[in-house]
Amino acid sequence: MSAEVKITPMHALGVLRNAPFRRYIIGSLISDTGSWMQVMAQGWVMATLTNKAIWLGMANLAAGLPMLLLTMVGGAAADRFDKRKILLITQFVQIGIACGIGFLVLKKIEIWEILAFAVVLGISNSFEMPTQTALVPELVGRAEIQNGISIDRSVFHGSRVLGPTIGGYLIDWLGKASAFFVNAVSYIALIIAILSLPPRPKGTAEEEEKRASGIKDGFRFVAKDPPSLAMVMAIATQSLCIFPIITVMMPLFVRLVLHRGADGLGSLMGASAIGSFVGSIFLIGLPRDKRVPLMMINAVAVTCVVIGLSFAPSFYVAMALLIVNSLALAMNFALCSTIVQERAPDYLRGRVSGVFMLSFVGIMPFAGLGVAALSDLIGIPTALVIAAISYGVITLLILARVRKQCAEPGVCETKIGTPAAPSAAATV
Repeated sequence: MSAEVKITPMHALGVLRNAPFRRYIIGSLISDTGSWMQVMAQGWVMATLTNKAIWLGMANLAAGLPMLLLTMVGGAAADRFDKRKILLITQFVQIGIACGIGFLVLKKIEIWEILAFAVVLGISNSFEMPTQTALVPELVGRAEIQNGISIDRSVFHGSRVLGPTIGGYLIDWLGKASAFFVNAVSYIALIIAILSLPPRPKGTAEEEEKRASGIKDGFRFVAKDPPSLAMVMAIATQSLCIFPIITVMMPLFVRLVLHRGADGLGSLMGASAIGSFVGSIFLIGLPRDKRVPLMMINAVAVTCVVIGLSFAPSFYVAMALLIVNSLALAMNFALCSTIVQERAPDYLRGRVSGVFMLSFVGIMPFAGLGVAALSDLIGIPTALVIAAISYGVITLLILARVRKQCAEPGVCETKIGTPAAPSAAATV
């Protein structure tokens, strides 16, 4: 086996010279910023309609149930059909959702209406998320997967810095509905970028036939590949124990524990995203053998940080802890995604992406409902401690079993000196 070439961060950033990938990244930055504004605004709207954490969990469940049922269908569609068309359809659906919620907020929105829109958004995300996950490796080529994913994640988390912060001040200035309407406009940038992307190059007749095979092939590949299975389990643990704290509980945590308003929630979400952005950038050019050891360090850091949050710190202490927390979570998510994408065959990447995303979005609705109910029962601080310890122990056990295997290339990865299959960029 040939030695792996060491890539410096500056060399790795050269992937941005790929024009289709660069256009997609710019469109994603604008669109994701608007989406995070809406996430923050919807959480705040829910927090003003109820004091019960269980209802925030119900909103998460309403969006997550369709994703649990349809994400693998979306992954199979990404393998079989034009990814550009799938993404365009989902963008127009989400424009309609943003406008619909915005108009209802202007009048008087009810909790059941938010839940109904959440179901539609979940259906859209079932096709959008596995398609986007599979698109990035297609745009950059197999040799640049880690760098492409790192930059894509950096943009995603960078938008988390901008979106909630802007959204918080926009709500104070123009009202809650404004964040939803601005998000609707932001989708136009990504639509333009998608329209500019080249079609996927055709594979061999055998590869094209395999693209149309069943959904079960994605599960079968992951089950037979220990590193891929371990990464899916690690993300499932993260979704079960930690993400509900960030995505479901944060509005009530800010209002009831930290005693802040919408601007405080926006600032806290934006500050925590700084850690995610830095973490994703840090991964560019990271050597393969450093991946799992770094993930284990991150798991310990997340455990300690969430336990620290349980002591109801001041607003600024909570902000510092969330920055560290998001830095560690972002690195682990991107590394898990990189390992899975590198090991997946090209013709199966959409379905493997579906399995990976299912471990993230399929569990989170039930986890959010469970953490919210536990918080109502025993209090937010105690629930945080239980979630943190569970996450740390399970994640360390999972990663320790595949540490050596993850340091070696998968059977599907292009070896040094072997010509790689042409990426979509090669057609431009």
